[in-house]
Amino acid sequence: MIGLILFIALMGFTLGRNRLTWPEKFINDAFGTVQGVLYRPVGAVADFVRDLGRLSDVYKENEQLRQTVAQYTQDQIKFNRLEAENKRLKEDLNFTKQQKNMDNYRYLIAQVVGSTSNPYEKTITINLGSRDGLKPDMAVRTVDGLVGLVSKVKTFTSTVTLITDLDPSSSRGTPVSATFLGKPESFGIIEYDDEAGVLQMTKIDESDKPADGDKVITSGIGSLFPQGIIVGTVKSSQVGDFGLTYTAIIQPAAQFDHLREVFVVVVPGAEEQ
Repeated sequence: MIGLILFIALMGFTLGRNRLTWPEKFINDAFGTVQGVLYRPVGAVADFVRDLGRLSDVYKENEQLRQTVAQYTQDQIKFNRLEAENKRLKEDLNFTKQQKNMDNYRYLIAQVVGSTSNPYEKTITINLGSRDGLKPDMAVRTVDGLVGLVSKVKTFTSTVTLITDLDPSSSRGTPVSATFLGKPESFGIIEYDDEAGVLQMTKIDESDKPADGDKVITSGIGSLFPQGIIVGTVKSSQVGDFGLTYTAIIQPAAQFDHLREVFVVVVPGAEEQ
């Protein structure tokens, strides 16, 4: 009752007044100060909690963006690879059509699936074997030119010895007899000079002096390589043994460092042999 009476008296005393007494001012100021002191840390904690939530959202968004960029990069690489492969296959198809008008050889397209790292044995592995009709000593070429000779045949794969490893003076390989395009009576032997690291055509008759830019093709005489496969282009020439012959340095037509697809040349009648 006393508290109720005091409360009613206080309400009646304060109602209608515009100014507060000093005790009321003191109480209001003290309450406001305490409220401000308590609000700041509470507000800071609340802001920190909100920032943590936002940081988590940003992390999730960044993770999604990284995954999207990684997938885009992978798709771009795949697209570029397929585009390059499609271009090569179109060139291969055009090559086979052109060759049908030039000779009656049959061509088996093969993928290069491996290469040797042995500097003393320059070979590649292709994904065709005996089940595909391959036999040893079949010539192998690209769209650009001669690559080598099938040396070993397995059921599903075969080994191809490159022309840079065919040395007529040793037991490693078979010589490539060649001629100059436009000079059907010319003759020479293609071999690889290990010391100089160049392909060269030797034993060229002095009456067939080569000129820079002359095209060199297989002659089909006295070797396993069929006639008419381009070998390369003459870069330079010099007088050979005893001044009676010429030796020409040949720029290979095939790019041995970028072999992806090759053609195995099937000469008519070779399957029956």
